[in-house]
Amino acid sequence: MNQAKREVPGFAELLQRFERTVSVLGRSQSTFQNYSRHVAAVSLHFGKIPTELDPEQIHDYLFYLQKKSKSPSQSYFKHTVYGLRFLLKSEGLSYDFLSLPEIKKEKKLPVVLSKQEVWLMLSGCKLLKHKILIGILYGCGLRCMEVRNLRLCDLDFDRKQLKVVQGKGKKDRYLPLSEHLIRGLKKYIEAEKPEDYLFGEPRGNRAGGEFDSRYSQRGVQWAVKQASKTAKILKEVSVHTLRHSFATHLLEDGMDILSIKNLLGHESIDTTLVYLQIAQLSTQKLFSPLDTLFEECRSK
Repeated sequence: MNQAKREVPGFAELLQRFERTVSVLGRSQSTFQNYSRHVAAVSLHFGKIPTELDPEQIHDYLFYLQKKSKSPSQSYFKHTVYGLRFLLKSEGLSYDFLSLPEIKKEKKLPVVLSKQEVWLMLSGCKLLKHKILIGILYGCGLRCMEVRNLRLCDLDFDRKQLKVVQGKGKKDRYLPLSEHLIRGLKKYIEAEKPEDYLFGEPRGNRAGGEFDSRYSQRGVQWAVKQASKTAKILKEVSVHTLRHSFATHLLEDGMDILSIKNLLGHESIDTTLVYLQIAQLSTQKLFSPLDTLFEECRSK
């Protein structure tokens, strides 16, 4: 977005108006950031703000995206269209020509780590901050936005729980804290002395002006990627992988699916049911016939 502010005339002013509208309508900051990234991409592509484009140009852009990626993700198209529709509507312009492209939804199962892989990630962290970050992402199943928004006042060590304030869907929820995590959190707080946000930046580190003192999204993502790299994990690991692993491991440890739904903050149980396809729940572990083939035939 900063590049668009510098290079596209009128974009900075448009973004300010857009942010005000999003805020007045009660949408979250993450919604604004998400839509703004897509609006900025359109602006940089044409060198002008979207409100100066005609419908044909916008359709050309969507076609360009489709051609460029060959297999466009449903999520990227959806947020591009939604972001543009929201922007045009907020500026009092027609947006009826913008409809969501029909893209076949890919039914991919989420990547899940084994407990050993999570252990290796935690053990390999050199910085205490990163170890606690990964511990809380996995141990509480938090989304990236939720861990960034955690404040010291959200922690309740006596009741062994933390409060997720206004998570996705603008709903609060409580999550249990592991004794191991509580010990680590106390050690981290004593050493780092965060002032407001648990993973924040002290105000003394910036000179003047307002700034977002939370740990950046890229910072969280980098810490997770670095930990998986150090642990030599070959799977594609993201922040959300730890959340998927949290849910799957709880299911395998015997927790019921409805309780897991509530811990994850899912609106619908259908979203949570995907973990039934991943978790190894049968009393008899599944195996390949190659195992018995080798056992039976090697001895002959």
